[in-house]
Amino acid sequence: MSQASIFWWQKYGTLAQMAQAAVALLGFAAILFQINEIRSNNRAVAARQAFLGYTDLAFKNPKFSAPDYDTIKASGHDAQVQYENFVAYFLYTCEEAIAAYADKREWQASCDYDLKPHLPFLCEKYKAEPAYLETYRTDTQQWVKASMKTASVTPPDCKLGKT
Repeated sequence: MSQASIFWWQKYGTLAQMAQAAVALLGFAAILFQINEIRSNNRAVAARQAFLGYTDLAFKNPKFSAPDYDTIKASGHDAQVQYENFVAYFLYTCEEAIAAYADKREWQASCDYDLKPHLPFLCEKYKAEPAYLETYRTDTQQWVKASMKTASVTPPDCKLGKT
């Protein structure tokens, strides 16, 4: 008996089986896309919540959101610790917002605007404890250092210069 010729696709299954495999691959790709979108949306929601928390904190503590750092230093240890935590929350909020909304420049501009009055504190903190900024992401460290340079806030006096 002679063997009937086999088409190339018959070696790998029927046409229906190949179509089923292609649909399964497309479904798997769609699931990966959905997971990525969910992760991105969750990050955006977390950033919005952090920003709302920071805004509420700034509203309740105007002495920290528009600080007179010399007055805060003269107020004693508790005020200094509160202010340090306020700035830490602010930096965390900016890290989250900028990471979640990397394509939206207004978040960076907002953080730049709010960072400026805190530069004298960050300069003194960095001078006294260089490891302090290392507790933040590399991008945040570079952003703070560049902002200090742009605003002419440098040790030893760490005062805001004219920009």
